Amino acid sequence: MVVESGGEVFTVEAKEIILSAGAVGSPQILMLSGLGPADHLNEVGIPVVKNAPGVGQNLRDHPLAYISWKTKPAHELDPNDPRLQFALRYTAEGSEFKNDMIVYMNTFATERVNRGGNRMDPTGIRMILGLDLEVGSGELKLASSDPHAEPILDYNYFEEEFDLSRMRDGVRMCVTLGENESWNDIIESRIDPPDDALESDDALTAWLKREVTTGHHISCTAKMGPATDPMAVVSQIGKVHGLEGLRVADASIMPDCVRSNINVTVMMIGERIADMIIHGE
Repeated sequence: MVVESGGEVFTVEAKEIILSAGAVGSPQILMLSGLGPADHLNEVGIPVVKNAPGVGQNLRDHPLAYISWKTKPAHELDPNDPRLQFALRYTAEGSEFKNDMIVYMNTFATERVNRGGNRMDPTGIRMILGLDLEVGSGELKLASSDPHAEPILDYNYFEEEFDLSRMRDGVRMCVTLGENESWNDIIESRIDPPDDALESDDALTAWLKREVTTGHHISCTAKMGPATDPMAVVSQIGKVHGLEGLRVADASIMPDCVRSNINVTVMMIGERIADMIIHGE
């Protein structure tokens, strides 16, 4: 394997290569090495070593929407207090996926940093609605054959109506909760979503598609599965189908996103595959 480190390029040889660059880095490296969807590799000028259509596909995440309120002047907002202390997990109406939704209660809300906000400047309080198990999925593609070029991430949020309907219902539930008299001493007015976004499904859909943000749980971009599945990239022990001496061990090999934060799952993937390697599997 040819490696660049600190400006130096050299060759590394080993009995087995374990790729653990994460759900963005691993599929990027695989495709740059010629392992990926043949049409896409040809498009960016990379010689195809193995046509693996699942590499970079099946991108999963936990999309989030913010339901926010301005608080009354008498309600103290301390930036040094804990901000997320409890959450509501629930199963959406009509869903076969248990606990597919979550709401985090944020007791100190700010404007989003990517919009110029400062984490220490309060705007009020917030409920963060999350879709913990999407039906839809996105994809990761190469921008070019240059390994220094960042890949293109298309989260493809809300292309599936069931994902949208669950989020619309969740937003309306949070809005209703905020109208409960228990909040009378705290809430002055609702910031988001605005009233006009609640007038119809179409209006709320437009607001959701405009305001959705990532839960930072990108995963599943080189999914595990049997060799009979053309979209499966690795086996149950992390070995890349159709190649010898290459294994992947990170969030990319999850077949679907877990209905929780993914950090513990990813650590256990590493531990389990390390144990498999030790025992010669």
